[in-house]
Parts: sequence; C-alpha cells; structure tokens
Amino acid sequence: MLLISVRPGEEVMDSISRQLNERDIQHGAVVSLIGAVDSCCISTMASDDAMRDILTEYEQPFELSGTGEITNGELHLHCVRQGR
Repeated sequence: MLLISVRPGEEVMDSISRQLNERDIQHGAVVSLIGAVDSCCISTMASDDAMRDILTEYEQPFELSGTGEITNGELHLHCVRQGR
C-alpha cells in the first residue's frame, strides 16, 4: 500500500500522476481519495454520447472523495464533490 499526499496549491491529478511516475507504478487501485480543493474541473458524459466529455469549471471550495485506478501508468479518478 502506498499513501500519496497532495500539498496545498498543487493540482490534484498532476501531483498524484507525478508521484506515481516517480515510483514507476504502472497498475493499481486508488482505494480511497479524500480531501478538499479550492476549485475543480469536473468531467461528465453527455446523455446521448458516452464518448463525449462535458467539462465544467467550479471556482469555489469543495470537499471531495473518490476511488480510481492506474492502468498502463495512466491515472483515472472517479470523484464526488461535496458542497453547494
């Protein structure tokens, strides 16, 4: 098991991906993600086209939790934002 922390001011995906790359982790599971962010971009799928991403930027603080996977060195997270 590996614990990865993201420091204040760091972009979450970039920081986690960099730390995984530094450890040459190619495959794995993200079993727990918890924390808070000052802003975020959330990707959802169009109801008529699951291959089309809809990106929405939020410039406000949120708590978040999630899970994910690492496949061939690529990080993929599923997060739930909690806030207004």
